Amino acid sequence: MDFELSEDQQLLEDALNRWLKDHYSFDQRQAAAHTRRGFSEQHWRALGELGLLALQVPSEHSGLGATAVETYIVMRALGRALVVEPYVSTAVIGAGILGRAGSAAQQAAHLPAIAVGERRVALAALEAQGRFDLCDVKTAARAQGEGFILDGSKAVVIDGDSADLLLVSARTAGDRVAAGGITLFLVNAAERGVTVRGFPTFDGGRAAEVRLEGVALRADARIGALDEGFELIEWGVDRGIAALCAEAVGVMEHAFELTLEYLRTRKQFGQPIGRFQALQHRVAEMATAIEQARSLALSAAAAVDGGDRLERRRTLSAAKFMTGRCGRFVGQQAVQLHGGTGMTDEHAIGHYFKRLTGIDLTWGDTDHHLGLYGGLL
Repeated sequence: MDFELSEDQQLLEDALNRWLKDHYSFDQRQAAAHTRRGFSEQHWRALGELGLLALQVPSEHSGLGATAVETYIVMRALGRALVVEPYVSTAVIGAGILGRAGSAAQQAAHLPAIAVGERRVALAALEAQGRFDLCDVKTAARAQGEGFILDGSKAVVIDGDSADLLLVSARTAGDRVAAGGITLFLVNAAERGVTVRGFPTFDGGRAAEVRLEGVALRADARIGALDEGFELIEWGVDRGIAALCAEAVGVMEHAFELTLEYLRTRKQFGQPIGRFQALQHRVAEMATAIEQARSLALSAAAAVDGGDRLERRRTLSAAKFMTGRCGRFVGQQAVQLHGGTGMTDEHAIGHYFKRLTGIDLTWGDTDHHLGLYGGLL
């Protein structure tokens, strides 16, 4: 894949960076994160007006049908500003899954609304007993007439409490941990029997616990083939992982810039502390780690649109592992080089480290993906 930006891609990056600089300061981010929803509706509408929510929506449904490169550009910029709006859940995973496997009626009903910011989606695929294992599904969907009855619970549903629609994995056949026998359903969050309990995450985002009790679904609520939803869910999560890796690169880059600025202005013994050789060595190590993460994030963007599932899975696990390891190192160094200032909640640097930690723990941490990568070899 050619990673030289085209003219249109460069215009997208420039326009988004200008908007973030003018309208998304750290103080505005903090104010939005502490509201009941955990983000700004005004900023969400602006993302729609900029066309960012339509990137992964097919052109026949008022979208742009963009590639993973455009997603990389957007997520890197959003990471630099620590954007808290539920972009990945809706515009990457939700739009991606519906665009790939949704029925014609589902696509017509929801994709145009996603493209303009009128509908939000969250993937409810993980359960408490399974941790990061997408196959470990106890939530059951039993046939009733032409429809289904859904019972179970989902844990840590990212952006679940602001979603209008939930993409819920449920077992329709097979053992609890079998990849076969999982089906994906589209569930209205306001449906009778659905209970969503939202909570703030430590990195400024939102998540929810979802309880499903006797939820009656029509046959057309199913997404994709019966019993064959696992690979679709895995594909959607892989797109989310690629987006998170790009976001982490942006977070690391800006944390690095904040650290350089601090080293230039903080004086000790009559000179900026950035002149001390020991600190210069640590800065060089941070730059190396960022470059490693950037390279793997670009590889992830190249692989996510590829047709080879095994190669995609290997590349995504490698990128997620490297992003987590490099993010932890860069975050630790950034906070330490800021000294006591870096430990205060008022300074932005600690929040950048929190977000890097949150990204590492989303859809599998470094240990999880190291294990997956070893198994895939």
